[in-house]
Amino acid sequence: MAKINCEVSSCSHNKSFVCYANCVDIVGSSAKEERLTACGAFLNKLLYSELTNNVLSSGSCDCLKCTVETCTYHSNNLCTLDNIQVSGGTAEYYTHTACASFKLKS
Repeated sequence: MAKINCEVSSCSHNKSFVCYANCVDIVGSSAKEERLTACGAFLNKLLYSELTNNVLSSGSCDCLKCTVETCTYHSNNLCTLDNIQVSGGTAEYYTHTACASFKLKS
């Protein structure tokens, strides 16, 4: 399934810059630029333990949902890309993250 390359080192789902959440939901329905998107699956390691060994998953992320209707890659609330990049470094909240693969529909 989709692979999420994630630079958000403060996220519980991040293991060696790969996302191990069962499902990632990119949000920001009417975003006009990358910074107005966010990763809805973000969970801060300070509040949650590391979640990279999820028994419900076979490995890295199994599902990539997207509600960013203004993105070129949005299709029926799914992302059409096989691989995306999530940015946010040491984010404290999901709103500090972004989908770096966002591309505004023309």
